[in-house]
Amino acid sequence: MKMIRAIVRPEKAEEVVDALSEAGFPALTKIDVIGRGKQKGLQFDDIYYDEIPKTMLLIVTEEESTEKLVDIINEKAFTGNFGDGKIFISPVESAYTVRTREKGL
Repeated sequence: MKMIRAIVRPEKAEEVVDALSEAGFPALTKIDVIGRGKQKGLQFDDIYYDEIPKTMLLIVTEEESTEKLVDIINEKAFTGNFGDGKIFISPVESAYTVRTREKGL
């Protein structure tokens, strides 16, 4: 299993979520976050924004679905401008459902 953490623009988050659901990946966690990337914030005229609001999507999936999920996120979150986001992929050792105590997705 893999954990995909996608940090995207808030205005693109629902588009990404809808596309994932349509592709058969409805389960995720969505969190409003604040941060900055390599550009260390944004500057417009005399105003400097050190931290930018983003949305983080957390998705756990089987390893063979990882590339498809990343492709969907990249396609739907893309604007071509700085701050489009970042995707991180990590291994997941195991998962348990609390209600049923079952192991696995």
